[in-house]
Amino acid sequence: MNRNRAIWLTALLLLLTLVVFETTSLDLAVQDRFYDPARGWLVDRRAPLPQFFFYDGPKLAFVVFIAVVLGCLLVPRAWFPRRPFSRRAAGFLLVCIGLVPATVGLLKATTGVSYPYQVERYGGVRPYRNLVQSIPYVPGQPRGKGFPAGHASGGFALMGLYFAWEGRLARRLGLAAGLALGWTLGLYQMLKGAHYLSHTVVTMILGWLLILIVARIFRLDEPAPAAVAAGRADPS
Repeated sequence: MNRNRAIWLTALLLLLTLVVFETTSLDLAVQDRFYDPARGWLVDRRAPLPQFFFYDGPKLAFVVFIAVVLGCLLVPRAWFPRRPFSRRAAGFLLVCIGLVPATVGLLKATTGVSYPYQVERYGGVRPYRNLVQSIPYVPGQPRGKGFPAGHASGGFALMGLYFAWEGRLARRLGLAAGLALGWTLGLYQMLKGAHYLSHTVVTMILGWLLILIVARIFRLDEPAPAAVAAGRADPS
């Protein structure tokens, strides 16, 4: 597929996803499954063990991963010969790791969407408002910071491993790792009432769109020279 076409198709998918969630009650239908008016959310927001495994622990692991990527970028090859990423791939990953959460954070600060646990339907005090209803600033009306999903954005940023590693299998494993981590963190937030389904889905697609753009800039979305040569040599 043409690389620029992939970017435009992902942008279109993001737009269609927003339309679907804004014109249906899918978010509420899914979130209702995680909340019982008598017992609350399926996962207690204050429970220390889930918070460690799905919130604090991943943050610590993320910091360690960033340190490794920084080492690949800054440490001389003689000191770090068996590095997992080339310097260009390491620079690309650092941009993705910074750009995806930063973009999500900027949107969270401006969209005004409340977290599920804050709305009346789930024991809170605020009326439920979708994205379009939440964006306009209304004096005296409380504004949330729930959209998109910030915690999952760090996991989805690791989808950039698809372009940082070489080889079809390695790339697919890298993409799978980013998706698995992003959805693990996103589902944890949904189960404790911190996000709706749309928040996580939009974060995933937006993250992939940003990664595609950065990969285009770094020229990491182009086939490797060996692969190109092999393709030319193949008479079929």
